[in-house]
Amino acid sequence: QHLPPVQYPSLPSAPRAVNFFRWVLTKQVYFGSSDKDGEFERKEAEMRHVLLIEDEPNIIEALSFIFLRDGWKVDAHSDGANAVATTVQTSPNAIILDVMLPNRSGFEILEELRSLPDYKDIPILMLTAKGQTKDRDTAIARGATQYMTKPFSNAEVLKTMNALVGHAT
Repeated sequence: QHLPPVQYPSLPSAPRAVNFFRWVLTKQVYFGSSDKDGEFERKEAEMRHVLLIEDEPNIIEALSFIFLRDGWKVDAHSDGANAVATTVQTSPNAIILDVMLPNRSGFEILEELRSLPDYKDIPILMLTAKGQTKDRDTAIARGATQYMTKPFSNAEVLKTMNALVGHAT
């Protein structure tokens, strides 16, 4: 039986291998054990979905891996200028947001997201190298659900995000 070549989504800021593993994990989660009508839609609707708004490819790769392995759907975006539009387009149920992004501050993005009715209560974890008290206070004042500094523990980020979306690990 001849199968067409595999087409998988690309992520411009991460290596091609990460895209392949993302595609494989996504297909296993969506299609792994059931061929019932509507099973794909049901599983997709129930899936935890995180949007990584981060400009460091190594961080995107590491976080994508741990979240995909834990059964999350993962999208990533690396430009602050259109991060809000990407958020609306991808409709995640949780966001990890860097403070220092090209073209726009994560604080500005956070403030705009919190002004949108659909994103007023979505869990947003600020993950940044800026660890001063004033930066933490600014993030919380503008609506961050949680704030973590780099370097971070992969396990701690995953545990925090699962807790924020109400999923026990």
